[in-house]
Amino acid sequence: MWEPEPDWHPLPGGTGTSTVGVWRAALGGQPVVIKRLARPAAYDPGELSDPRHFAYWRREADVLATGIVAGTEGLRAVPAAVDEDADGITLTREWVEDGANSGLFVAMSLGRFAGSLTVRPRFLSRDLLHDRIARVEHRGGWTTLARTAVADVADHLWRRRTTMLERVAALPQVAQHGDATPANLHGRDGDRVVAIDWATLGVGHVGGDLGHFALGAREEFEPLLEAYLMGLDPALASPEEVALGARTTAVYTALNRAEWALERVAGGEGALASKFRHPAVAPHLRTLQRQYPLVEALLAD
Repeated sequence: MWEPEPDWHPLPGGTGTSTVGVWRAALGGQPVVIKRLARPAAYDPGELSDPRHFAYWRREADVLATGIVAGTEGLRAVPAAVDEDADGITLTREWVEDGANSGLFVAMSLGRFAGSLTVRPRFLSRDLLHDRIARVEHRGGWTTLARTAVADVADHLWRRRTTMLERVAALPQVAQHGDATPANLHGRDGDRVVAIDWATLGVGHVGGDLGHFALGAREEFEPLLEAYLMGLDPALASPEEVALGARTTAVYTALNRAEWALERVAGGEGALASKFRHPAVAPHLRTLQRQYPLVEALLAD
């Protein structure tokens, strides 16, 4: 049975549906990151074995083994060793130092990356936003947000979700990292971002990565949009198409996260409003508040 070595140091946020853990270690005196993926068992959700679903368990291993993003424009991965056994896969890559990237540089790099992946193997994710909303549907929707001050807005956007998903599905489909957070886009190699965590790499509507990144960026949405457009080949999409894709992703992702955070604490003692300052909830609510201009734009559209 696979087990981490005693001298490996666990990294925060290193567990998930298929991720056993992530550790920092040293091999030959060089710092590395080791990630362990577990092969799905018979009782696990079928989505883990679906190459098109964002939760496909072995996508990151396939991405790194094929080198499909080793030399892409805008973003690139670092080389990694991929070791597979009967129980799962172990990924070993070099440690990526913080490149002090500005949000505008990352946004421009995401725009450049959108034109990559002219070869699209079957393990790339598709319909990422659709699948994430489908998970919320399975849990009954935004039922906890219905007990907050954003209930009316959340109800309106939830009822319009099918229409909005159809609209973004009709947008140009481009390469996307899929989990474009500042933490995953912190390295730098000249004019490219060195990105990590390629587990959701795929093809999706233009602006999707930008909307996802905007949730955690320090910069406001409009400057990030302008930077993304500077990096994007204008033949791929119009500014209006990018804005629609980014706004839709940002708003629905922010609401999904707020619902998830509130749902986890809602069952405890006390009124729901008393838990808005909970450390596991407050960051998601602040992020949602920052998206109000984008919410208003969607409501008026």
